[in-house]
Amino acid sequence: MKDKIYENLKSVVDPEMGFDLVSLGLIYGVEVVDKKAVITMTLSTKSCPLHDFLISWVRNAALQTDGIDECEINLVWEPVWSIDMANDEVKEALK
Repeated sequence: MKDKIYENLKSVVDPEMGFDLVSLGLIYGVEVVDKKAVITMTLSTKSCPLHDFLISWVRNAALQTDGIDECEINLVWEPVWSIDMANDEVKEALK
């Protein structure tokens, strides 16, 4: 189930960076409790102007997963996100 949620989360693209949140390393974890997804994530900056949109998009993407009826988002600032958390493809593109 977690793999399906991660796959759906790959549809959420940060419009400023041009990459999905999973590839950027902004999704720190996904847990499933009964039919509830609990997603721990961060944003590239605390002052992200798309904060509310990104949270909403992540929630909606998770809820697209069969068997998930509820989604809780834990927005955290530690550890602080850096480009080192992105996958190799993103790092290469953003050199």
